[in-house]
Amino acid sequence: MTATISREELHEKIERGDRFHLFEVLGPPYFRKHHLPGAKNLPPKDVRERIAELVPELDAEIVLYCWDDD
Repeated sequence: MTATISREELHEKIERGDRFHLFEVLGPPYFRKHHLPGAKNLPPKDVRERIAELVPELDAEIVLYCWDDD
């Protein structure tokens, strides 16, 4: 299932301490300068190739922040 959440909803998830995998889909230079606490970097070109490797649990919640799936 794919869903979209707002920044406010993401902020609430972080504040509550919800368990989920947070990836910022940015190039490495941008990630180093601007990233959310606890986020891992996943460059845009690597999302489809690497997400299953990085999060093998099929029922895990994954949030991809700053990613446009066009």
